Amino acid sequence: MVTEPVRILVVGGGYVGMYTALRLQRKLKPELKRGEVEIVVISPDPYMTYQPFLPEAAAGSISPRHVVVPLRRVLDHCRVVVGEVQSIDHAKRTASFTTLATAEEGTGALDISYDELVLAPGSISRTLPVPGLADYGIGFKTVEEAIGLRNHVIEQMDIASSTRDPAVREAALTFVFVGGGYAGVEALGELEDMARYAARYYHNVKAEDMKWILVEASGRILPEVGEEMGKYTVSQLRKRNIDVRLETRLDTCEDRVAVLSDGARFRTRTVVWTAGVKPHPLLAATDLPRNERGRLRCTAELSVDGAPHAWGAGDAAAVPDVTAGEPGKECAPNAQHAVRQAKVLGDNIAASLRKQPLQEYAHKYVGSVASLGLHKGVAHVYGRKLKGYPAWFMHRVYHLSRVPTLNRKSRVLAEWTLAGLFKREIVSLGSLEHPRAEFELAAGGERPKES
Repeated sequence: MVTEPVRILVVGGGYVGMYTALRLQRKLKPELKRGEVEIVVISPDPYMTYQPFLPEAAAGSISPRHVVVPLRRVLDHCRVVVGEVQSIDHAKRTASFTTLATAEEGTGALDISYDELVLAPGSISRTLPVPGLADYGIGFKTVEEAIGLRNHVIEQMDIASSTRDPAVREAALTFVFVGGGYAGVEALGELEDMARYAARYYHNVKAEDMKWILVEASGRILPEVGEEMGKYTVSQLRKRNIDVRLETRLDTCEDRVAVLSDGARFRTRTVVWTAGVKPHPLLAATDLPRNERGRLRCTAELSVDGAPHAWGAGDAAAVPDVTAGEPGKECAPNAQHAVRQAKVLGDNIAASLRKQPLQEYAHKYVGSVASLGLHKGVAHVYGRKLKGYPAWFMHRVYHLSRVPTLNRKSRVLAEWTLAGLFKREIVSLGSLEHPRAEFELAAGGERPKES
């Protein structure tokens, strides 16, 4: 008799999805060779993005292609499908998904059955109904957004350098970042550093002409590094003439005017939104249990509570923190936990298939590091607090050790070495966002409007 292989469906190609599939490849190597197990990974992108490197990619310290890891190269024993899962019926063990080809074929969504489900779609930006945000806001969660923002910042400097209108110049040189977490502070720090350096090559734009504003609704920034390091970060940013506004919200950014809750108004062509994330909307299209925040309700073994053969981790999962002294506390949805959870998750799935006991995920948070620009940073690791160059160096060492594959580690290290020997690149390649514009114009079309 011919038996069908056990199919493990991994939804998502981010931290949890890629690392779990990678772990399963290793743990189930004999079963994969014998054809007893099949691993299918469905991801909207054919790569995993190492998000801690996005600020450096935006600043030009790392090439965009080295911030991502190609799934097909790493997961060579998995079947990788570039597509989006639309819904999951776990009672029937089926998932409905679309691919790039389904739209062309007009066949609609496809169904795939599975035996074990790893649901790790990650998160999306958490936005608020701020007037004008959808029209003018810029996100900072993908490599495309990071590179687009870099091109946009340099383009604004070009606009300011060539305009004779003071209002246009003021708006071009005003940059508003909303959100004082890792993404907002690191992106602001790296881009301000890059723009300050680029200003030396403009005959009529000086670093002091630019206005950088950080807006945070709470009373502190970078809560992960502790209150003392958060206050230090605020003082360092303000020394760089960055306007840090705590306990302040963005009320509107209509007509390219940012209006804050404290009454301040700024003409600006740049509003970067980094005010948190929320669970992926796919979770609402499943029959799996969720908590009040919309995340999967999981056990300490990373199985979905009350749903056999379903597993979850990372941003999409509410995982109990067994190392915490207080009951009911959950692991923070960050990369440090996601990578470690994926390892335990892969081991537990393999153990479940082999009828072996499962292990609990237990990892005590060791601290955080953050970059504030070239040679500047803060860190709070194992109770030790570091500032300036030592913290920045630790930030680079830590993330170099965590970025997957020797290929990527070597390329990133080589780029850092070359960046230390030569000058920064300050070229904007904004035309990449409209690669056919020149040909369309030559063929009688219209040039795309500026964003």
